[in-house]
Amino acid sequence: MRALVVDHGPSGPVRFAEVDEPVPSRDQALVEIRHIGLNFGELNYPEGVTLADGAAPGIAGVTALRVLRTRSLLARDVLITGASGGVGHFAVKLAALAGARVTALVGSPDRAAGLRALGADHVLTGLSGTERRFDLVLDTVGGPLLAEAWNHLAEGGTVHAVGYSSGQDTTFPSGTLFGFGTPRTLATFGDMTPTSADLTDLLDLMAAGKLAAPVGHRGVWQDVGDAVQALFARKVHGKIVLDVV
Repeated sequence: MRALVVDHGPSGPVRFAEVDEPVPSRDQALVEIRHIGLNFGELNYPEGVTLADGAAPGIAGVTALRVLRTRSLLARDVLITGASGGVGHFAVKLAALAGARVTALVGSPDRAAGLRALGADHVLTGLSGTERRFDLVLDTVGGPLLAEAWNHLAEGGTVHAVGYSSGQDTTFPSGTLFGFGTPRTLATFGDMTPTSADLTDLLDLMAAGKLAAPVGHRGVWQDVGDAVQALFARKVHGKIVLDVV
């Protein structure tokens, strides 16, 4: 059969070649692909980024990138909640790269490991002890923490609600949504437009060594049940990547 194979040559990183018809074994799946999309980043950086690391950014990396691109971050105060998760890890590093003063918020001290190395200036387990006011908040937790983050928002600042890992409702006490000065805003995230350009930018940063894939668990696809349980139990810091073997 004729197939595309990776082969870096004068005409590019892939070429057509005759290969044997695939015959799946008992622990494999044969998937028919009718259409493919070519992305510059994926074709340009296969040697600079491992396939496992390249699988990690996905929606998590794109979400962090798009939210942080909504405003200039240079010398701005940025709060990332749920900073030990997949979106949080990417957001901390990307905000630091953009020149922001980054505060990372985690649920417990044991989930704070590595966040300062990513670029977090401050790592907190709660907001009650801080007097900081943030120009941008990327919130992945929701619930009461979202309302608390709103109270720490600077004039003209924005809270981007991108997740609700707490599973709790958010209640804003009467009067907290009113104030003087430049208006504050609350934005939701549901951007499902094509992500190829954003993935290219993320892979570019990874290939340059400026961004690392936050892979907190690496396993095989047969163990997907255990991986899902670990994810929902919040036992994994970062992303889960499963090998199809």
